[in-house]
Amino acid sequence: MRRTSFKAFTVATAAATLLAGSITAATASAAAGADKPEVTSYAPGMVAALERDLGLTTSQAVDRLKTDEALSDKQHSIVKALDKGYAGSWVDGSELYVAVTDKAGAAEVRAAGATAVTVDKSLAQLDRLATKAFRAAPDAKVAGAYVDVESNAVVLEVAKGSKAAVSAAVARAGIAAGTVSLVEVAEMPRTFINVIGGNAYYIGGGRCSVGFSATGGFVTAGHCGARGATTTQPSGTFQVSSFPGNDYAYVNVGSDDTPIGAVNNYSGGTVNVAGSTQAAVGSTVCRSGSTTGWHCGTIQAFNASVTYAEGTVSGLIRTNVCAEPGDSGGSLLAGTQAQGMTSGGNGNCSSGGTTYFQPVNEALSAAGVALITGGGGTTPPTGCASQETAFSGSLSSGAYAFKPSSSGFSSSAGTITGCLDGPNGTDFDLFLQKVSGSSWVTVAQGITSSPDESVSYNGTAGTYRWVVESYSGSGSYTGGYSTP
Repeated sequence: MRRTSFKAFTVATAAATLLAGSITAATASAAAGADKPEVTSYAPGMVAALERDLGLTTSQAVDRLKTDEALSDKQHSIVKALDKGYAGSWVDGSELYVAVTDKAGAAEVRAAGATAVTVDKSLAQLDRLATKAFRAAPDAKVAGAYVDVESNAVVLEVAKGSKAAVSAAVARAGIAAGTVSLVEVAEMPRTFINVIGGNAYYIGGGRCSVGFSATGGFVTAGHCGARGATTTQPSGTFQVSSFPGNDYAYVNVGSDDTPIGAVNNYSGGTVNVAGSTQAAVGSTVCRSGSTTGWHCGTIQAFNASVTYAEGTVSGLIRTNVCAEPGDSGGSLLAGTQAQGMTSGGNGNCSSGGTTYFQPVNEALSAAGVALITGGGGTTPPTGCASQETAFSGSLSSGAYAFKPSSSGFSSSAGTITGCLDGPNGTDFDLFLQKVSGSSWVTVAQGITSSPDESVSYNGTAGTYRWVVESYSGSGSYTGGYSTP
C-alpha cells in the first residue's frame, strides 16, 4: 500500500462549491472555468454535431453534455427510490423534473434535489392507455402513439383527415373523451431499409447497419432480415429477429470478424460504448448512420408505438433526431451509453423529422447476449460488468477525471461499490468522495499498484462522486458503480 494521491484530495476540495448547490450552480461555475471539460474530453465529432444540430456554441454544447450526464444519474437514483406513483421524468435545460401522483412521492423527489410535478396518472397507467388506444385505432390511420410525460397525456399521431375515424374508434374502445390527444402528421413513418448504422453490412441486395456489438456478433433492426438470413461484410447469420411488434435482431458473425465496443462517428473516429443505462426524456442523444452520418437531438418519449406499412411496433424510443433511408439499424447513444437501434420515422436531415429506436437492452435480453463495451473486442471483467452504471474515459499520466461527473450522484444509505479496469502496464487509482459541508471528502479508495481497483463503502445518504486518477501511465479505462 502506498501514500494516497495528494492531487486527488486537492482537486476535490477546490471543486467542492460546485456540488454543494444545485445542478444549475454547478453548470454556471463550469461556464466560469471551474472543472470545465474540454472538447477533447468527448468523442471526436460529438460536440461539433451538437453545435450543428441544436444550434449551440462549443461552450454551450460542452456544458449541456456535462449537465445531462449529472441529471441522468440523478434521475436514475430517484426513480430507483420511488415506490409507487412514478409518472415519468424529463430534462429542461439544467433542471430535472419528476412527475408523481402522490404527495409522499413529491416530497421524496424534492429531497433528492429535483423538481416534483404532481399529476393524475402514473406512467404505468398512461402506458396501458396508450397501448389500448393504439390497438383500437385503424392501423392505416395511426402513425404512432406515445406518452407525453410533460403533459401527463397520451398522444396518437394520425394521418391527415383521419381524426374523426380514429376518435370514433377510440371511443368505441371505452376510452373517455379528452383522455387521448389526436395530432395529424404530414407523413406516415416508414422503415429505413437499405441502411447502415455505425458500419455497413449487406443482406442479399440490401444494406443495413450494425447497431451495437454484442457477444459473438451484433444487434440491429429486425426489419433488416428474418431469422436465418445471411449477411456479408461482415459475414453472419440472423439468429434472432422480431418485426413487426418489435424491431430487433441479433446477427452472429464469423470467427474472422471481431466485434468492437464502439460506434462510428463519421468524423474520422469512434465513440467508445461504456454501457446501456437508459437516459431521461429530454436528454441529448446522437445517432450514427451511413447515409447521413452523425446527427443529434433529444429523447421525447419512451415506450412509444408506431404504425409502419409492414405492421405496428411498440416499446420504442421517440426522438427528434433526423434520419433517412440508409440509416436503419444504426446506433443511438446518450454520451457513451447505448440506447437503441434506428427503427424508422418520418422527415429527413434537411427539414428535420421524428425517428424511433428499438431499445438495445430488450434486444440483448431476447438474444441472450451481452453488450461489448470499452472500444475493444471483449467485455470488461465480471466485477465491472455486474455494476449498475458504467463509465469510461481516457487519461494521460498524472491526470484525473470525475465520474459520472463533477456534480456527483445521490445515494441512499447502504453499500456503494465501484470497479475500475485500467490499461495494462499502468497504475490507475479509484477514489470515492462525499460532500461534507462545503467540501468533498474522500471516504474510500483503491490505490494498489495495479491498473484495476475495486472499492466498497457502507455510508449514509448523501452526494457522492468517483475520481479516477492515473498515478502513472496513460490509456483508456472502463469501470462502473452500484448504489444501495
